[in-house]
Amino acid sequence: MSSWTRWHGPAMARLWGFCWLVVGFWRAALACPASCRCSASRIWCSDPSPGIVAFPRLEPNSADPENITEIYIANQKRLEIINEDDVEAYAGLKNLTIVDSGLKFVAHKAFLKNSNLQHINFTRNKLTSLSRKHFRHLDLSELILVGNPFTCSCDIMWIKTLQETKSSPETQDLYCLNESSKNIPLANLQIPNCGLPSANLAAPNLTVEEGKSITLSCSVAGDPVPNLYWDVGNLVSKHMNETSHTQGSLRITNISSDDSGKQISCVAENLVGEDQDSVNLTVHFAPTITFLESPTSDHHWCIPFTVKGNPKPALQWFYNGAILNESKYICTKIHVTNHTEYHGCLQLDNPTHMNNGDYKLVAKNEYGKDEKQISAHFMGWPGIDDGANPNYPDVIYEDYGTAANDIGDTTNRSNEIPSTDVADKSGREHLSVYAVVVIASVVGFCLLVMLFLLKLARHSKFGMKGFVLFHKIPLDG
Repeated sequence: MSSWTRWHGPAMARLWGFCWLVVGFWRAALACPASCRCSASRIWCSDPSPGIVAFPRLEPNSADPENITEIYIANQKRLEIINEDDVEAYAGLKNLTIVDSGLKFVAHKAFLKNSNLQHINFTRNKLTSLSRKHFRHLDLSELILVGNPFTCSCDIMWIKTLQETKSSPETQDLYCLNESSKNIPLANLQIPNCGLPSANLAAPNLTVEEGKSITLSCSVAGDPVPNLYWDVGNLVSKHMNETSHTQGSLRITNISSDDSGKQISCVAENLVGEDQDSVNLTVHFAPTITFLESPTSDHHWCIPFTVKGNPKPALQWFYNGAILNESKYICTKIHVTNHTEYHGCLQLDNPTHMNNGDYKLVAKNEYGKDEKQISAHFMGWPGIDDGANPNYPDVIYEDYGTAANDIGDTTNRSNEIPSTDVADKSGREHLSVYAVVVIASVVGFCLLVMLFLLKLARHSKFGMKGFVLFHKIPLDG
């Protein structure tokens, strides 16, 4: 029995876990190319015999290649090319090392789908040229190219520029071979007509009203002659561009308010590098109240809302049709601002039944206005269940007469009586009246009872006889 328990308890679970781990490594090993070893997250190929002649790929139905974060290749003299589709399956790849091997060529789109790449090491290979287009979309923290027989040309001037602009004080000792097969330090390389390009964006006033159209113009210059393209990010508005040599234009039509604050860039790119000129788009539009809900209770009561508008709209609340005065007891609070969108609430401090009613929000700027209304129920009236929905009796509401406030903390520190304070004071006055009436009624009732008893005592025969007998008793010694 003890043996059964021992092999069916935690020990058995550990044994099964170990078995599955062994099976996992066995499956990964079966999927590995020859001369390589594989784990769930790493591939390393360092055995020169028999070696590999192509970039290592995992077999179909093997471990998920997206989980591979590191590939290490060394001493593979027959590995000469990285093709466009060799690395695309390793979407999670972060570190790629190919050292002391025969790498001569890397396809321009080899790393197009490897956006997680951070470290690349191509030390001591056979690279004679390498384009910056391989890496332009990557956020690399390290690119090591030492020990390659680069040919001195404009094609590798971007590497020199990268070294010069690199923030790290450590520089690589890079060389290239000139026409005389002489090693020239890359830092000293001078190539005529080979420099960084420039871009100049001629933009009109980029503050435009929603629904309008605008045209941007750009010119680029450089040698080699750069290509011009537009980077519009995730622009929502319809747009089209025209490019002719070193001139380009971008036409944006029916501009959407969702594009306010977005950046538009004109980019010039050649072999050596790129330059860009950018502008920010500002869109003016009428306010829209996109969200208004019934009050919720947290630390304070809050009527939540979301308003969009540019320029920022002024907000005004109405309570049962009258302008609502804002104070430290009831005020507008903006909690989150997202460029032209404002998230906040009308905050009420300890509201009572006197604050029940209809609340309307009006948002207005120079381009128009929007309004929405909700009904709020904070507390039942005295003597009525809170869950009921009574018809509120006619009462005289205060005229909350303040001017419209811009979005922000709209606390008004005026000497007027705050709205919730008015409700509290009115409630206390009602309670005082009730108390006085009750006390007066009790006192009046007591007086009536005493008068009745006195009158009854005078007319009682028992009371008269007792009075006469008491005075006729002889006083004998």
